Amino acid sequence: MAAAAISLPHSPSLLQPTRRRSAPPACTQSERGVSFDPGSAFYRSDSAAGRDLAVLAATLHRRRGRPDPSAPFLCLDAMCGCGVRALRYLAQAGADFVWANDASEALRPIILANLCRFERGSPEAVAGCRRWVVSHNDATRLLAERYLRREYFDVIDVDSFGGDAAYVRAALLALKIGGLLYLTSTDWRSARGYGSRSSLSSYGAYVRPMPYPNEVGLRMVIGGSAREASLLGFHITPLFSYFAYHGPIYRVMVQLCNGKDDGISNYGFICHCKSCGQSQTFGFDELGQISCGCTDTTDADSITVVGPLWTGPLHDASFLTEMLSLANEWGWACTIENGVSLEKLLGMMIEESDPRLPPGYIRLDEISRRAKVNSPPLGTLINSLRKEGFSACRSHISANTIKTNCSMASCIDVARGIRNSR
Repeated sequence: MAAAAISLPHSPSLLQPTRRRSAPPACTQSERGVSFDPGSAFYRSDSAAGRDLAVLAATLHRRRGRPDPSAPFLCLDAMCGCGVRALRYLAQAGADFVWANDASEALRPIILANLCRFERGSPEAVAGCRRWVVSHNDATRLLAERYLRREYFDVIDVDSFGGDAAYVRAALLALKIGGLLYLTSTDWRSARGYGSRSSLSSYGAYVRPMPYPNEVGLRMVIGGSAREASLLGFHITPLFSYFAYHGPIYRVMVQLCNGKDDGISNYGFICHCKSCGQSQTFGFDELGQISCGCTDTTDADSITVVGPLWTGPLHDASFLTEMLSLANEWGWACTIENGVSLEKLLGMMIEESDPRLPPGYIRLDEISRRAKVNSPPLGTLINSLRKEGFSACRSHISANTIKTNCSMASCIDVARGIRNSR
């Protein structure tokens, strides 16, 4: 039995063998061929791309990312809402067992009805094999109980609301070594520097307004999980980081790795100078040396420092390449769902994975304003920077922006050169 090692909630209705249930209510939504009814639960069809990414990542991890591929593949959805993510982990990612939890017991009928859709078409369910369970607990408490019972999961998905990150440590403890943790934040105020106390208490980072706030939001979430993992004697690797404007939503998939790394190489501070527009990163050993070389008399008020947060790559290029290959295999890449093309999105993420790229992005209108020229075409600017030997690409986080290791001063020179060549 796939869930033999999992202690099911102490509820008579959940401990009974799988049995025939009445037909679930009519479906009102569908994602990649999986039909469900959101009922009264909070549901955004715009978030389907984030769920697509999760299913692709989980599938890759099940196929070839685990030390023991023969072990049951276990997933836990800690804040499941209507149960669509749990359903998709079962139906598409090939999970042997999914624990679907939501604090609201009012959602129980709709969660059960949606998961029964998988049960009714599953040969394993007919044979009486337990494939899923539903519970209604506080997410942190549920995760802590799983750890105390030594019940570890391959994938833990926490689709939380707001910026409360109290569950992160418990989630890491309940995760298998090498497992995947899918984190969420919708705390745009902290990401944009309007809730510095909140970002400090939730993620250990003091955030102030920056020209690239939504990337700062992703780095804030990764940095908070990196800090928690280090406290537990582990380290994490970001596999991908995804920002979506609706919400807005910051989603990060990290992999838990055994042992501590050096602890500080990708965890530090980002400095931005309003005077010259240049951004830099600083480590803990450079805290007394934070400054900008644009002038010897730079006004201290022109320099903004945020952190500590994640300063390393937002994605793992090889993992994203495999995700894109799987999306093509399933026919997902070339289709547009809710206005999102996975082929385009994953392609931009792969380019963003270049380790030469520093944190942040530059708005095209900022370059043109400083260069005092009309904005050059984004593709032309990127190609020109690459010809000069710089790394440059679009950002999936914000339209009409570039990520590059070229200084602002050199970007201005390139933009003027494009104008003069016309």
